[in-house]
Amino acid sequence: MQDEKVWGRRLAAYKKPSNRRAIFECVVTLFPFIMLWAAMWGALQVGYWLTLILAVPTAFMLVRLFAIQHDCGHGAMFTSKAANDWVGRFLGVLTVTPYDDWRRSHALHHAGSGNLERRGIGDINTLTVSEYEALSKGGRWKYWLYRHPVTLFVVGPAYQFILRQRFPNGHTKSRMPLYSSLFTNGGLLLLCLGLIWLVGWQAFLMVHLPVVIIGAFVGVWLFYVQHQYEETHWEKAADWNREVAALEGSSFYDLPQPLMWLTGNIGIHHVHHISSGIPFHVLPKIVRDFPELREIGRLTLWESIKCVPLALWDEDSKKLISFRQFRKNLATV
Repeated sequence: MQDEKVWGRRLAAYKKPSNRRAIFECVVTLFPFIMLWAAMWGALQVGYWLTLILAVPTAFMLVRLFAIQHDCGHGAMFTSKAANDWVGRFLGVLTVTPYDDWRRSHALHHAGSGNLERRGIGDINTLTVSEYEALSKGGRWKYWLYRHPVTLFVVGPAYQFILRQRFPNGHTKSRMPLYSSLFTNGGLLLLCLGLIWLVGWQAFLMVHLPVVIIGAFVGVWLFYVQHQYEETHWEKAADWNREVAALEGSSFYDLPQPLMWLTGNIGIHHVHHISSGIPFHVLPKIVRDFPELREIGRLTLWESIKCVPLALWDEDSKKLISFRQFRKNLATV
């Protein structure tokens, strides 16, 4: 493999935000989201089954709005910082994610991704085998429950987006997380009250709640497979290298093209971690221009499902393993 340190320089030319393209991406995402939401409301007259079917594409458009908000947080959408921030804050009301607070924690995720001594901020909690062995029986049970698929992909996403993000994330002397939460919650309250006035509270809940829950599931799933796969990369701080961690600890989630578009190309995650200032709509061009990047950390849709049981980082084999593999390894000692 080529020296990973050169990739930041090789990709620097792609860090070119375009206001025209940014506006286009916002329009072709926001307008269909509104239309699909309205179609879900209209479908209530036919049957709730149709509303729930339409909730799936509507939720994916919400995920794409989050992808735009995500790029705003990296300063990758518009040439103006103010434009990035205010569009990000507006979208944060729709995605129920306080923009400034999220941007702070997400920056910490980028700064320490793959560093064993900087876990726990903006990522999914992952223990090493030795850390898990040192836990009490109750501690192991709690970690097992936390890593259970029902917790990670059903209960967790709904809790995170509907409840947890209504409050500031983490402890800091800055008042920014508080202001960010208050701004988003205030905007969200006004939006909800307006929609309830328009369609009624029952119809609002029947339409909007499935969209948020499905969107939250998709978002957490994407974040999970971007770093939680067998051949991912973790190192202690003394041996950690940002470029290596970005390239080898972030997957290339090679989704079918429609899903790649709906998720804002966030599956090309290793490139994003190398240079987060590259707009999401440019990422496909990079893997075309540099075919070698297509083979690093590549996961297909089917292969990603096999990542679900993985829960522990084995420092000896340098792989993520399942609880079953952990027990099997113990039995052979």
